[in-house]
Formats: sequence, structure tokens, C-alpha cells
Amino acid sequence: MILVTGGTGRLGNVLVRRLVELGGKVKVLVAPKMPVDSIKDVKGVELFEGDLLDYESLNKAFKDVDIVYHLAAVVSIVSYNKDLVMNVNVNGTKNIIKACISNKVRRLVYTSTIHALSEPKKGTTITEDLGFDAEHTKGDYDKSKALASLEVLKSVKQDELDAVIVCPTGIIGPYDFSVSPFSQYVVNYVNKKQFFYIDGEYDFVDVRDVAEGMINAAKKAKKGEVFILSGSKTSVNDFNRVLEKVTGIKPPFRVPVWLSYFASFFSQVYYQITKTTPVFTPYSIQTLQRNAVISHDKAAKELGFNPRNFEESYKDQIEWFKQRGIIKY
Repeated sequence: MILVTGGTGRLGNVLVRRLVELGGKVKVLVAPKMPVDSIKDVKGVELFEGDLLDYESLNKAFKDVDIVYHLAAVVSIVSYNKDLVMNVNVNGTKNIIKACISNKVRRLVYTSTIHALSEPKKGTTITEDLGFDAEHTKGDYDKSKALASLEVLKSVKQDELDAVIVCPTGIIGPYDFSVSPFSQYVVNYVNKKQFFYIDGEYDFVDVRDVAEGMINAAKKAKKGEVFILSGSKTSVNDFNRVLEKVTGIKPPFRVPVWLSYFASFFSQVYYQITKTTPVFTPYSIQTLQRNAVISHDKAAKELGFNPRNFEESYKDQIEWFKQRGIIKY
């Protein structure tokens, strides 16, 4: 039996689909009142309600479970969610570790992030050897994932738990039911509500390839190993080029990074008041200026990880949004 936390999310629903496709018996831990639309069409999945911060409620879901994929987290690119981010992502993971140990789970696959790793100078390749660094992260989300990753590795070192950790980069591709922050750029662009863009680049990877990498990590990885699941370095101009090619809509105006960074501090207030999905915040702008030289050589060698071409992923994402009626062109 396989248990997936965060199985209704951006990556989680794709992982659940693939696990079921491979014949797995899958349970999904769902937070109270959490929408399950993203997996309602997946047959044979058992839904189990539980709260990451309520150990007793989630512990019941671990009965007879062999492998746990822990993806559930609060993902945020704004600064006003700090307490929630730290509590759920760190303390919630501690409860998952405790439940895994208590129920003798064979393996935990924990989903961290590339930005939980120590970051070298720009232009220097980021690899797993850099290790997790909770002291020099750029945002609350990154810090929370670094702290949680260190908790997982501590349990492995103490020989309490068999676990592996994956660190995806920016995720793109289809099945984005909740429209994640960077996907909101696509929606705004096509609906002509994105009035500007900034220069920058980041490493983006297809959600389907990340799910496959996680499954192979559960099967093939040695205990305690960490794997970067990255794609390729891609600029905002690359995104605009594909968007224009597919939709025929020209990109918005480019604004200087310094100006967008200044404006982004005020935009956070707008996002908070209107409860809309943010695109450019101080954190996201900073991310697009960070080191994007990232290697997945270890995952390629040990897991057979082979991510698809960026343009294929992005076209599939645009087409999926169109089929869902989220965008029209």
C-alpha cells in the first residue's frame, strides 16, 4: 500500500495518476475541507482525511502502508504566510516521520526543493553535494523545507527511518488544477492581463518527469540519498517566445528588474487584499535572478531520470489550460 500526502496538489495529483497507472494501491491523505477535484477522475484511490498538525488524525492513515510520498506543504512566494509555512512544513513533517517510524513504513520519499540546498555563487553548478542550508535561505518556504529535510536526514542517521529526498526545481506541465503562481503568468498573458514582464531565468522541469523520478527514487535509491530533479535553464523570454508561437499573442512590456522589485513590495498588499494568485513578488523576482545552473546528473545516473524538452512541457501546459477553459485564444 502506498500513501501520498499532498496528493491533490500540483505535483501530487500527477504522482497519484502515475502510481495508479502502474498498478499501485494508493491512499491519499487529504486535509479537512480540501478540494479533491484534481483526482476525482482517478479510479481506485482511497481518500483519508487527516491533518499534518494532528498526529492522531494522520497516524490512522499509515496502517499497512509500505511506502509514503510526503508532498503536502504550504507553498508560498509571499512573506505574510510565515507562521503557517513554518508550522505545516516543519512540524507537519516531524509528524510524518513519527508516523512512519511508529508504523514501520519501509520507505519515505520526501519532496524538498532545490532552494533548500546551499547555493553557491552564480554560475557555479548546484549539486546534491552542497547539502541543506537552513541559515542562508532566501525565503520562509525555502527555510522551512531545509529544516524539514534536515529532520528527515537526522532520522535516517539515527537508523530510525529509511528515507530518500528529492529536490525539484520549478515545475511546469499539465494538470495544474489550482493554477500555481508561475502558471498564473500564462493565464494572465493569454487573457491580456499581464501588463509587464522582467528579464530572468530559472530551471524548469516537467511535472510528469518529477513524478517518475520520485517513483524511481522509491524503487532504486540507496537509503538517505538526495536527488535533484531538474530540467533545463529557461529564461522568461523563452516562455514568452513559446506563448507567442502557440497563441499568436505578443508579449507585454519588459520593465527593469529594479523597478519591478520596488513595485512588488506594494503588490503583496494587493494580493493579500484581493486574495488573487501572485506572480511577481520580491521572492519570485529574486528567484529569477538567482543561480540557475543546476545538475541532475546524479538522478540521471542512478534513477534513469531523463526530463523532456522545455518547449514540449510548456506547450502541453498551455494546451491543458485551453482544454479546461482556463484560457482562450
